[in-house]
Amino acid sequence: MARAVARSAAVKGPNAFRTISEAAEAVGAPQHVLRFWETKFAFVTPVKRAGGRRFYRPQDVELLKAIRRLLHEDGLTIRGVQRLHREQGLRGLLGNDAPMETSEAAPPGSGLTRILAELERARSRLDAALAG
Repeated sequence: MARAVARSAAVKGPNAFRTISEAAEAVGAPQHVLRFWETKFAFVTPVKRAGGRRFYRPQDVELLKAIRRLLHEDGLTIRGVQRLHREQGLRGLLGNDAPMETSEAAPPGSGLTRILAELERARSRLDAALAG
């Protein structure tokens, strides 16, 4: 069965819809995790067919890869990813300049480094306000 899935994924074109098993393999996360992320991130919306079968568009797979990177490599929490989406939209999740179809993973820790820099700037502004 797994061999048939892998073979069918290789035959599909780059813009073809993916089943949940194909999407899970591409993202590097189990199927149940993708279903869980749907409950936590309203912007994860695969197409659902009769019987509740999910089909993921290429941009859905790229978004799921970005969520996995943010959670597992950059160290954000689920609430952190939700906040990032609320503040910056899908482009914020995928990277500032990355189009949805070709987002690339950031180096590990880059999200935490950016957040730390923002916190340090905010602390400096607060210190200046309290001192003045």
